[in-house]
Amino acid sequence: MLNYIWLAFLLIAVLVGGFTGQLQPMTTGAFDTAKSAVMEIALPLAGVMAIWLGMMRLAEQSGLVQIIARALRPLLRLLFPEVPPEHPAMGAMVMNMAANMLGLGNAATPLGLRAMALLNQLNPRPGVASNAMCTFLAINTASIQLIPTTAIGILAIAGAKEPSSFILAAVLSTAIALTCGILVCKFLERLPIFAPPPIEKSEATEGTAEAAPSVGATSVETIQAPPLTMWGQMALWLFLAAFAGMFVVIAYPEFANQWPMRTGAPWRFAELFPDLASQVVDGKLVRHDMMRVIKTLSLLAVPFLLTFFPLYATLRRVKVYEQFTEGAKEAFGVAQRIIPFLVAMLVSIRMLRDAGVIKGITDTIGPALGKIGFPADLLPMVLLRPLSGSATQGIFVDIVKRFGPDELISKMAATIYGSTETTFYVIAVYFGSVAVRKSRHAIIAGLTADTVAVVASIALCWLFFGKH
Repeated sequence: MLNYIWLAFLLIAVLVGGFTGQLQPMTTGAFDTAKSAVMEIALPLAGVMAIWLGMMRLAEQSGLVQIIARALRPLLRLLFPEVPPEHPAMGAMVMNMAANMLGLGNAATPLGLRAMALLNQLNPRPGVASNAMCTFLAINTASIQLIPTTAIGILAIAGAKEPSSFILAAVLSTAIALTCGILVCKFLERLPIFAPPPIEKSEATEGTAEAAPSVGATSVETIQAPPLTMWGQMALWLFLAAFAGMFVVIAYPEFANQWPMRTGAPWRFAELFPDLASQVVDGKLVRHDMMRVIKTLSLLAVPFLLTFFPLYATLRRVKVYEQFTEGAKEAFGVAQRIIPFLVAMLVSIRMLRDAGVIKGITDTIGPALGKIGFPADLLPMVLLRPLSGSATQGIFVDIVKRFGPDELISKMAATIYGSTETTFYVIAVYFGSVAVRKSRHAIIAGLTADTVAVVASIALCWLFFGKH
């Protein structure tokens, strides 16, 4: 399916661009995007991946990934019945989902690539997406993000009275989209049209090692880390207590301000973290306890993981520096493998946009959608969201500037932006990292989740804010 979609993007872009006189801008944009895909996405991603692939290596060698997977075994076995319960892929997928929920995009993508590589170890058909891969991709394209920080920031900068008021609508929208995406994925994988090809004898014996090298492959049976000693357990509890204390003083600085230092001066945590403490609305100071908790968790998540994994591995007598570098060295190989897929997809999307295809669709069906409660000004954003994150953000900013940050259409745009994903980018990066060329039903499941998220966002915003 991906072959036909990519070809259709190119043909439609060239034909429309030829008739609209946009061939030159389209050509220039295609080469600019190809350069950007390599220099601004793939190469910087290698550095970020080096950190998280190294951390994942520590988590695997210390047995932490298996502990996490074991704790969530019932849910994971329901979603991924073909993946062994103790396989490291289970823990990697859980960590990816947790990073997505906390809005940690710089951690979610490397962890997702790690999970995809581990799933590829179980895939008997090189280059063909397995059922587990498709389900995992559907979850990523509709994953619940508790704090859509970018959308909140844009509304706050524009002067919104309550920039976080749309969060409930966004969370509910993604929950509905996630459920639909998984159900559609499970339904489509049973249809004969999406059935995987038969396993060739050479594939069954050789596996996927030649088709797509695994990222720091680790087998469950090779992990022989000794258990934690009593002193190790005490050190771990002290570490967790320290972070719990940091959570309290950051999330609730008004309490921390009462704790005197040796000099007798109070700790001014409210000055260090003013955005976490409260918000001024109509001249009144308003507390948002839930927002404070979630924001603090997001703030502490990365420092916690970057120290917890090495500490836990050390306490289980893993050679942390050696294992970290062993995992990190695979990052450049992953970045190198995704470059062709990333360039192919992003160039076709840029050509489609520069040719005026998106604008033409908007002008054609926008007025009809407006009659059923779907603002026509949101249509360009909805059409571009699965294709380009930066273009969608630009349209979102423009909507907020034109209509005002507190208007219903701006809340709808924020909810859509916070509850949908750039599906084709995710497909290019995740499947490209393991050389999957036949995506089977993954695209349909991802786009279904995006569509459901948009419809749910519009409906929920009308329900929550339509009377105001």
